[in-house]
Amino acid sequence: MEITKEDKMLLAGAEDKFNQCLNQYRVTHTTFLDLRQRSLVDRHCRQLAKGSDVKCTFYGGYDDAERTIAAFLPDYADVSQLPLSVIRAEAPPSGRKLTHRDYLGSLTGLGLKREMIGDILVRDDGADIIIMDDIEDFLMLNYQKAGRTELCLSALPLSELRIPETKTAMIKDTVASLRLDNVISSAFKMSRSKAADAIRTGLVFINSLQAEKPDMKVEEGDKLVLRGKGKAYLKEVGGQTRKDRTYIVVERYL
Repeated sequence: MEITKEDKMLLAGAEDKFNQCLNQYRVTHTTFLDLRQRSLVDRHCRQLAKGSDVKCTFYGGYDDAERTIAAFLPDYADVSQLPLSVIRAEAPPSGRKLTHRDYLGSLTGLGLKREMIGDILVRDDGADIIIMDDIEDFLMLNYQKAGRTELCLSALPLSELRIPETKTAMIKDTVASLRLDNVISSAFKMSRSKAADAIRTGLVFINSLQAEKPDMKVEEGDKLVLRGKGKAYLKEVGGQTRKDRTYIVVERYL
């Protein structure tokens, strides 16, 4: 994985937060990270945390959140102490159905940095937007529209977050082996060569860590993300066919 100047700044900031937790025995955290940033910080902090009492965990307000903060926790603390909250944006039922892009574009149009905004969970009647507490008051005063659609806002604790029902499809297939490129090819209906290219260009994540080699082995229960296409889980690994291919069942999120 190529490390850029921005990556080095990110890792230095995360290390500073780790040291604050270690030396001052208090909860510290980063702002929101995307999958690639999380992967970088995760690898770095595993090394930092060896032999210490600091727990490094990633949390985005609910299980399976895509955008998360890296939290550094002393032994007395848990993720309930992290400064995250929810802005519920409700749109009029008669208007155009708003998309994730509509909400995100209107938020960044206010001058907000992406790192202050977590997942945006879109429903037909609006969206729940996970944010850092720091910007809650600003949004309640200034966030009025997504595009031309007027919004009705309320500030809520994470306990009232609405997680939209997800739709999935079960894919039963056989693969030559449990290489990552084979499983990605099966899960996302693409050629193995395109799957391998996606892995090499940093678009594939396995259990929230950026994959680097197409021949990595995938195991039952692994979470797979292909940026721009979605996510899937390898639910089952079965026996062998007569041609020595492996039966698999993949749950693909639609």
